[in-house]
Amino acid sequence: MSTVSNGSVSLYYRREGDGEPVVFVSEAGLGGWSWGWQHAALTGPYETVVWDLRGTGRSDAPPGPYSMATLVADLETILAAVDARNAHLVGAGLGGAVALAAARESTRVATLSVLGAADRGSAFDLEPLLAAPDDRAALRDSLEAGLSVDFRGSQPDVLDGIVDWRVEGDAVPDGSEAQLAALEGFDAGDWLVEVTQPARVLHGTEDALVSPDAGRELAAGLPRGEFVPLENAGHLVGIERSRTVNDRLLGFLEERSDVDR
Repeated sequence: MSTVSNGSVSLYYRREGDGEPVVFVSEAGLGGWSWGWQHAALTGPYETVVWDLRGTGRSDAPPGPYSMATLVADLETILAAVDARNAHLVGAGLGGAVALAAARESTRVATLSVLGAADRGSAFDLEPLLAAPDDRAALRDSLEAGLSVDFRGSQPDVLDGIVDWRVEGDAVPDGSEAQLAALEGFDAGDWLVEVTQPARVLHGTEDALVSPDAGRELAAGLPRGEFVPLENAGHLVGIERSRTVNDRLLGFLEERSDVDR
């Protein structure tokens, strides 16, 4: 376990593997467990870095609200801690918005991949996904907002495991609400053209929390953006379509390595 401080706030992170760093930025309220499927696939050919947003899990949870600038500064602190000079950012939901803003401001970002994200805060409706980590029934019920009916019906054992991980690693309600405040007033429309890194926007076509149309608009506004729809998947595509997402991420990163050679 490693920690680094941004001012008085301690941030937990874990790094594994070798090669170029892939840094994951989690959805509001969700712990680093949510990247377990991608972490397993990318560790080895890449160095993977998973961290808890302030307010979540093993990172400090100072009183909110948190601003987008604060979360971006936290991400920059993580990038500096692992000496990432050409990091590949992968962000989900709120984490996608944080990664997008960081890609505009940081010199340490080589590529951008976002899952279930948009370029404006008004396009996010993440409240239904959140629940107190000490309420197992509420945690399970909230997964109805993030995962498709088909996935929930066919993978009950996975749902049980997710609930266990959420109990251990998710944010308490105050932390989640403080994080969501970062989306208030967030609007990348005026500066999206400044995010010139290669970018992929992966989005479930049945996402009930961030409209697929909003994801498509985000990709269209990025100078080097590409929209990747994942048919019949809900918001948490990294879980629900883990194999496809992993293949897309690996292919995208390999393409960039080929270009850079």
